Amino acid sequence: MSLKSLPMPDPGVPDLSSPPAFLRWMRRSQRRGQLLATCWGVLELACQAALPLTLGLGIQAAVGGDTAGIWRAGALALLLAALQSLGGVLLHRQAVWNWITAASQLRQLVARQASRLGAGLSRRIATGEIVAVSNSDVERIGWYVELTARVRAAVVVWLGLSVVVLSRRPLLGLAVLLGVPVLAASVWPLLAPLERRYGKQRALAGRATELAADTVAGLRVLRGIGGEELFLERYRVASQQVRGAAVRTARIWSLMQAQQVLLPGLFVVATTWYGAELVVRGRIGVGELVAVYGAMAFLASPLRILGEAAHAWSVARVSAERATQVLALTRTAGEEAFTAALTRPERADLHDPVTGLTARAGRITAVVCGDPDVAGHLAGRLGGHLPLAEDERPEPSVRLGGTPLDEVPLDEVRAAVLVHDKEPVLLSGTLAELFEVPASGRVTAARALTAVRAEDVLDALVDGSPECGGDPMRARITERGRSLSGGQRQRLALARSLVADPAVLVLDEPTSAVDAHTESRIAAGLRELRDGRTTVLFATSPLLLDRADTVLLVHQGRVAATGSHRELLRGCPQYRAVVTRDTAPAPSGRSAPEAAQAADPAAARTHSEEKV
Repeated sequence: MSLKSLPMPDPGVPDLSSPPAFLRWMRRSQRRGQLLATCWGVLELACQAALPLTLGLGIQAAVGGDTAGIWRAGALALLLAALQSLGGVLLHRQAVWNWITAASQLRQLVARQASRLGAGLSRRIATGEIVAVSNSDVERIGWYVELTARVRAAVVVWLGLSVVVLSRRPLLGLAVLLGVPVLAASVWPLLAPLERRYGKQRALAGRATELAADTVAGLRVLRGIGGEELFLERYRVASQQVRGAAVRTARIWSLMQAQQVLLPGLFVVATTWYGAELVVRGRIGVGELVAVYGAMAFLASPLRILGEAAHAWSVARVSAERATQVLALTRTAGEEAFTAALTRPERADLHDPVTGLTARAGRITAVVCGDPDVAGHLAGRLGGHLPLAEDERPEPSVRLGGTPLDEVPLDEVRAAVLVHDKEPVLLSGTLAELFEVPASGRVTAARALTAVRAEDVLDALVDGSPECGGDPMRARITERGRSLSGGQRQRLALARSLVADPAVLVLDEPTSAVDAHTESRIAAGLRELRDGRTTVLFATSPLLLDRADTVLLVHQGRVAATGSHRELLRGCPQYRAVVTRDTAPAPSGRSAPEAAQAADPAAARTHSEEKV
């Protein structure tokens, strides 16, 4: 019953055919925990149900003057109380274990899905929705999975109590046997409204979480343009909508809770009145009346558990529907079994049949796109098929050495082709932990940091981590590297990609946040470290383009021009317009930026003032 096994080595393959099927799979995946919780629940509830019977026997013995009977009843009551306490403790312990295990399993499934789909996940599911699934939905589903064992225990004890009472008093036993299902079913008319209202609350909460995530991500920009109050007001409105939906959901839940108190109370009053009539008529003793009253009062516990289960089912079904939407996404339009394998990817050309882009093996290929969104999408495609949006049609797969990446297992694709996103994430931890990535071993962390000119970054990390003792590799990086500037974070992320040293490295604007002088030095370091390795570089900076072996211009979704940077500056107006932002010819017949580039590549960097 230890939680040391978390996270699980393999969370399993869930049944995503429907939300109820997914919830059933979650229950089946922890059979041992469910069985133990059911056993401990039966022990606790059975002792709780038997205790009034024991007290009744003691009272009847006292009325009859049976001293030995009183002692026997007292000893039995103490034993039942001890066993009930033991069962309650063990049930609570196992129930918490079941809850945490189910929540951890679902979080691992979501994390695995996010890892499989990468940046393409946000094209199908909003970031706020992913956060909501990983937090509130996980808790709701874990609650339902944990509760199912207690429901089984309540049903078992209710049936046992019905048999005992039925054998002694058939009419009362029949009331117990039929009354509980009737009272439990009385809450079902409220479940549909509860589920609808919670579904609306869940949708509004997802949108509010998405707005909050976007606001936090763009907080620095919002402060720069004075837009904090605008987004704060939007979040206030969204949060008030969530609050209103939660209040409407709570009204239904409060009715269900009131019903769980009122109806069982009326049932107990009616059965006790009937028992009192039997006592007056002399058909049963006072002790048996106490036992009957205690048994009827006990029924409130199973009814409370069944009512809680009805609530848990309603909210868990909504949460499971959201979770299955995320987990059901696939890499391709019709992902089946993978049938292909990559052979010597370091010597294979990377080809995209959609745009006509070909990156030759062992060379640096620069790609220029006028639209940064197009560049980001194409970079993602080169690393494996992105999940398609609802209105998109399947596209031909990118090929590495003639092998479609869609037909290759994802782990093998990721090992061969690494996509360095334009907004990479730095996880908190030490600098040494940042570079603990699968790598060839050819490029050390020191060489990578030198190549990206990270001397000032190392100094900043050491200054911010006095406990590192002057060793930058022991210096700590805050969450997402927030203590560093945009350019410093970008260089650390680029160094991490260089340490990985994949056969094919796809870089999407890796130096967009650094100054021109640093960028020129990074371009030289990048050229040195990636010598003989396939590199695809999405950029518009002349400093980077001038270091590439081949430059491709992608226009309107197709490769429109190919050549060196200087050749395209001279002969391709579209390329010149994108790179220099200026198409006016110089007096010599060459563009002004081109003339500057011929003399000094750094001088053509007309957009360096736009760096963050």
